[in-house]
Amino acid sequence: MEKGCVRLLRQAGCHGWNGESHERGYPQKEIAEASYQYQRAAEAKEKVIVGVNEFVVEEEAPHILYIGEGVALQQSAKLKALRARRSNDGVRHALDALKKAAAQDPKLGANAAISPANTMPYIVDAVRAYATVGEISEALREVYGTYTEVSIT
Repeated sequence: MEKGCVRLLRQAGCHGWNGESHERGYPQKEIAEASYQYQRAAEAKEKVIVGVNEFVVEEEAPHILYIGEGVALQQSAKLKALRARRSNDGVRHALDALKKAAAQDPKLGANAAISPANTMPYIVDAVRAYATVGEISEALREVYGTYTEVSIT
């Protein structure tokens, strides 16, 4: 194990351990390679996994819940009705407050008060205003962005 750790640290050092290796996707590449080797060994039965590739108990497949297209149509109708009856100005105000809080740097408030950067109270306010999960998520994406995995080629 120690030899393996030393090997990985040396390889990471070659890629620049100061964060460059993360930016270039080195850890993700190593994880993907290890996953591939593990799966290959399991499929070749070089690695025995009880209940997966050896000593498997044959049993009936579980019942899979199927949700029909009608459910999507019902949910769309409910969402449309919700948006029609809620105060859209209230939702917009709550989402703007959430974005403002999310953009702040976290710090301890006076008398150990909750930092304005704590987004949870603003998320609760947005939910109380009947903002949807998608609207709340989009507001946070506008502030924080979206993670994109880097790959080494």
